[in-house]
Amino acid sequence: MANEQNLRPGEYKLSVEQAKKGGKASARSRRAKRDLRQALELLLDKKFTDKNGKSLTGTEAITAKLFEQAMRGNIRAFETLRDTVGQKPVEKVMLAEVDKNVIAEVEQVVFGDSTTGT
Repeated sequence: MANEQNLRPGEYKLSVEQAKKGGKASARSRRAKRDLRQALELLLDKKFTDKNGKSLTGTEAITAKLFEQAMRGNIRAFETLRDTVGQKPVEKVMLAEVDKNVIAEVEQVVFGDSTTGT
């Protein structure tokens, strides 16, 4: 249980009761996430038998189905497989301040000068 002396309601603009409610809600949420993670880990490690009688773990079975979907043209399945094996393309955004004259020059080179008809 929380020590009342450690709670600082003025600092966070919450009453002691609100802070306690928030802490309890947070704990419930963490427990629910933990329980879901543990259930999924059990299912992924569980042994299943496919239609040919071959024994597979849940992870192997899901991977095989995902691969089948990717082979049928499911782009999302392909992206999931690609990202899982570590081949996800790097996504970078670069921000820079550029002089308007430089932008105009680049546009002129790329799009041509509309006044000369190019």
